[in-house]
Amino acid sequence: MTVLDIPTTEALAGDFSGELITPDHPSYDDQRRIWNGEIDRRPALLARCEGARDVAAALRWARDHDLAVSVRGGGHGIAGHSLVDDGVVLDLSGMRGAVVDPGARTVSAQGGALNAHVDRESQAFGLAMTSGYISHTGIAGLTLGGGIGHLMRKMGLAIDALRSCQVVTAEGEIVRASESENADLFWGLRGGGGNFGVVTDFTFELQPLGPTILAGLVAWPAEQAPTVLAFLRDFMADAPDEVGLMANLRLAPALPLFPENLHGKPIIGLVATYAGPVEEGERVLAPVRALGTPVLDTIAAKPYAAHQKFLDPAVPHGRHYYWKSHRLGPLTAEVIDTIGEHLATISSPLSTVPIFSFGGAMSRVAEDATAFPHRDASHDINIMASWLPEQAGEADRHRAWVRGFFDALAPHSRGVYVNFTSDDAQTRVQEAYSATQWDRLRALKTTWDPDNVFRGNANIPPLAGDLTVPRAR
Repeated sequence: MTVLDIPTTEALAGDFSGELITPDHPSYDDQRRIWNGEIDRRPALLARCEGARDVAAALRWARDHDLAVSVRGGGHGIAGHSLVDDGVVLDLSGMRGAVVDPGARTVSAQGGALNAHVDRESQAFGLAMTSGYISHTGIAGLTLGGGIGHLMRKMGLAIDALRSCQVVTAEGEIVRASESENADLFWGLRGGGGNFGVVTDFTFELQPLGPTILAGLVAWPAEQAPTVLAFLRDFMADAPDEVGLMANLRLAPALPLFPENLHGKPIIGLVATYAGPVEEGERVLAPVRALGTPVLDTIAAKPYAAHQKFLDPAVPHGRHYYWKSHRLGPLTAEVIDTIGEHLATISSPLSTVPIFSFGGAMSRVAEDATAFPHRDASHDINIMASWLPEQAGEADRHRAWVRGFFDALAPHSRGVYVNFTSDDAQTRVQEAYSATQWDRLRALKTTWDPDNVFRGNANIPPLAGDLTVPRAR
């Protein structure tokens, strides 16, 4: 492991207002932990930034010392790209401010803000944006990859609400990006991931919502999964934009919420979100609640901010996670059969298979307007295995289940959502974009990061090639 001497770090400290954490620091092990407990990397330095100037100073210092860098916002990425062995973590996790301008209907969120911070501040004024499915996901990583969520059919993706960014470039310069300023960079930031700079501040446009909405979960035994998935396909084909409907397949947890005879057995649920008047939602969602013989129905009027935390207990910090994903068209009979077969062999009671439904507002944005492709797709499926840290010996079995499921669906794949890449990020990243977008992104990378400084991600290489060593300065 790289060990930095005191004079070396003191040189950075003179131009840095945050905290510098090296391996001998008492909080080092706590600070290097991220959401996925499977990731165990040992950076040479965690630079806990307080603002854009700290990010710029730490980045320039890392380049001067030929140290690789990674960027940590919420630290929620499955592949652990926010940590780098023997390098410098530009840690924005302490930069969590979110400020709403209710008159302009905008929110400015710092690069370390979580969905929960944006939701809380926005809902104080009855406003919202699409901000993911898990409240402890970082707004930065979510947005830079596109930003799907409960509200995307009504409000578009997170990138569709993005109006401007403050960015620290690979050269350590601080610039703005918007439709009118560095417009090429702004295009790439909307879907191209963390390949072009460190975004230290995002400004989003908000829309009215709630604060009370109609939302909740309806669940059925696994034998009804074919009926439920076929219903999802047909219902969402012409559902109003206000409807968000996400399928989730897993083993029923041993909670009083579920009938005891189903505990530990496969189930399928639909998580419903109605982004409109509650009374109207009751009518529109009635067919969901009347489908088959559900064993659970929690759909009710509730605060939107509470609904945004509904799925949090299923994916807490510290568990071990592994996933693979496909973007899909309509759920054909063959796809539905494949999903059912692999649900029956699920290897862990903590694993889940969410299926996200597209359409509505997000599908009506021109594909060349942003770096998010395949807006005409119907679904994303994310096959996620999860197990406890003390069950490390079972990891291979759980990963094998994910890979088998993934391979079985491969003939139906229409690419991948870049935020859902995992250990396959480097081999599949091109599948996350159209051919036109990929060419434009590589040209943009060549302009803004020709030395591939920001390569700890689903990497888009500059046109000169996939560089592995940052340029000495």
